[in-house]
Amino acid sequence: MSDAYLHLKNVVKSYDGRINAVDGISIDVRRGEFLTLLGPSGSGKTTTLMMIAGFEDMTAGTLELDGHSLADVKPYRRNIGMVFQNYALFPHMTNARNVAFPLKMRKFPKEEIESRVDKALALVGLSAFADKFPREISGGQQQRVALARGLVFEPDVLLLDEPLGALDKNLREQMQVEIRRIHREVGITTIYVTHDQTEAMTMSDRIAVFNNGKIEQVAPPLEMYLRPATHFVGNFIGDSNFLEATVIDGASGKLALGAIGESFGNCADAGLTGRPVHALIRPENIHLIASDSVSAGLNVFDMEVEGSVNYGDSVLIIGRLGDAPLRIRVPGVSAGAVDAGSQLHIGWRKEDVHLIPRAEN
Repeated sequence: MSDAYLHLKNVVKSYDGRINAVDGISIDVRRGEFLTLLGPSGSGKTTTLMMIAGFEDMTAGTLELDGHSLADVKPYRRNIGMVFQNYALFPHMTNARNVAFPLKMRKFPKEEIESRVDKALALVGLSAFADKFPREISGGQQQRVALARGLVFEPDVLLLDEPLGALDKNLREQMQVEIRRIHREVGITTIYVTHDQTEAMTMSDRIAVFNNGKIEQVAPPLEMYLRPATHFVGNFIGDSNFLEATVIDGASGKLALGAIGESFGNCADAGLTGRPVHALIRPENIHLIASDSVSAGLNVFDMEVEGSVNYGDSVLIIGRLGDAPLRIRVPGVSAGAVDAGSQLHIGWRKEDVHLIPRAEN
């Protein structure tokens, strides 16, 4: 893209010369953007972050910041902030001295150090804890100190490597909100690594999904959820139903769902006619239909229930549509109404079916 601030092209990292931990990824990050690298363990996202930081050397490829190559630039000269999962705070230093550390290493004047430290601690809401030691504050507060330390020298890019992984659920959600607030206030280009899809969906301007050292898709959260480019992305982001189908007519979106019957999907691509596809339907987009209700505009089938999980505000119904497993999430339904072995009349809209081409046998 023309407005790229951080530019990665065909970046490769191999530790043994045979297997690539990062296998030719390319991505452009806009100035001020919050980009999340999302994927399972071992997919290459943290290795990519370490190459941006300079802690790992690239095997091949291009890495540029604001038009300047970082290939031979030492980590301490890249002006990139880093926040780790384990906080990495110095236990013998007060919180203020921890935040001041990168400024002292860069030989900032004493008066400016004090001013910047005060401002950074105020930004993360910890001004009152400046003179305490890390052991005297909570895990969430320690992570805020680490965040302040990563921001205090006004880096060009801030990198966060699974910074909330050690926190409990409630604290993690609070910190998600805090990090987004701080990003909006500071406007710094941020790259965030996580394997938690909820974090990625909540916090990101865009998400890059990693799998086996490659990038499967880069897109805004909602676009990635509604229109995943691959089966892996659709399965990794959110709860999914995949029905194997063949496109009868791509122009109209008419599908053959194996032995289940015919249906329609969100498609206007005549080139898909005759192609095998995965028909992706999110559980919340499948509706229960009363026997006497009007089902115009819906694809309608009968589902056999195998079990259900009551979440209080909704019920996850698990069953089968023919030979295919199917999951439905229905708000406000009691679990007793969906006993195992019962039959449900269900339907979905054409617009809620996303087609992903699959390899032909």
